Amino acid sequence: MPATPEVRLYRGADIAPWLDDVARLRLAVFRDWPYLYEGDVAYERDYLAAYAHSPDSVFVLALDAGRVVGASTGLPLADDGEAFSAPFRAAGMPVVQVFYFGESVLLPAYRGRGLGHAFFDRRETHARALGRFRWTAFCAVDRADDDPRRPAGHRGNDAFWRKRGYVRQPGMAMRLAWNEAARGEVEHALTFWLRDWKEEAA
Repeated sequence: MPATPEVRLYRGADIAPWLDDVARLRLAVFRDWPYLYEGDVAYERDYLAAYAHSPDSVFVLALDAGRVVGASTGLPLADDGEAFSAPFRAAGMPVVQVFYFGESVLLPAYRGRGLGHAFFDRRETHARALGRFRWTAFCAVDRADDDPRRPAGHRGNDAFWRKRGYVRQPGMAMRLAWNEAARGEVEHALTFWLRDWKEEAA
């Protein structure tokens, strides 16, 4: 079994040296269910550019002997693309009060060691320390329960996210297209999950 990785947090401009490592990890992990993403380096560069340009972005990295084996990202939603913020505007929510979590990706050999909680803990602490966000949010791809490509015994993350205080928002979704393995470019629906820190504090 590999050693337990070291978890480090990088902010703003300090994430720049790690962009390629996170891009490679995304390509490796998102190839599997439920994203089935056929990697595109050009897209990865464009996607991560928003994080590189945001002074309040965060990368939480899991490192094994200096190699990135896990990554979790976040940035103010107002610093991300319009496609991500549009559902919040449509719902009448102030985008400037939302901190968006991009992804948590971890190589299979390192799963089951509490790193998922560490990723959320570090990002939430970072967002709350900035002092201007009411919500933390992320989105997850919607897949049919009877999709024949679903691996046998696969367990989703819904229970984990709910224990972290996140609530799925039916009808609050965005659509993104990406190249899916063996199918080409396909448009997908992704539904948002929110944690309301003001409501919890009341």
